[in-house]
Amino acid sequence: MAITAMSFRTASISVIIPTYNEEHTIGDLLHNLQEVGADEVIVADGDSSDRTVAIASNRARVIRCKTCRSVQMNLGAQASFGDVLLFLHADVRLGPGALVALRNSLRDPDVVGGNFDVRYGGCDLVAWVFTSVNRWRRRLGVFYGDSGIFCRRQVFEALGGYAPWPILEDYDFARRLRRAGKLALLAEPIWVSDRRWRNAGIFRTMWSWFWVQGLYLAGVRPERLLRLYPPVRHPNDTSKEDCC
Repeated sequence: MAITAMSFRTASISVIIPTYNEEHTIGDLLHNLQEVGADEVIVADGDSSDRTVAIASNRARVIRCKTCRSVQMNLGAQASFGDVLLFLHADVRLGPGALVALRNSLRDPDVVGGNFDVRYGGCDLVAWVFTSVNRWRRRLGVFYGDSGIFCRRQVFEALGGYAPWPILEDYDFARRLRRAGKLALLAEPIWVSDRRWRNAGIFRTMWSWFWVQGLYLAGVRPERLLRLYPPVRHPNDTSKEDCC
């Protein structure tokens, strides 16, 4: 895929965050993005019933849409102005040099996009295992939305954005992005919350990953896989399934 170099200027970065009932996490992430120097932050909220929108409105542009992460990210991308699109989950934090490293990687016109080095929260063996597994998968070209997927806007548009699926839209997009050109697998960390396996349990989480991935590769449609990987939020949050 041919890429037009962003010559003589620094690439502007639009950060897009899909949310649903993330009042316990969104404020810290927006503060983090302010510190690392994001040019634009868009929160695409999927009809939250908590204080997510009120909190996000103080530091980001908020758009409202249906509760479906892929749809939310696509609409956020359409509403943004940046040369580069960076998609983040609400429960992550970027390392201090993340956006500098991102911009530097795009000085190579062959780079179409990339992601960051996932570091899971929790200073214990479980966090170390999950971090190690993700690094191993990443070297094989397998990564997901929690790694902070970024790409040039023209590449995102050429690929048609995220598939309107309720699950695995990030995995599908990563595969298509990998085929589009060179990826920058940055060493800068992205810190990811450990809330999924803390709330759902480590073995249940790993079992879900195994079955969802395996059944998808066997041809099962994502709509049928959603029940195997329910959303995880703060225990006091009300929740509903993310669906299109």
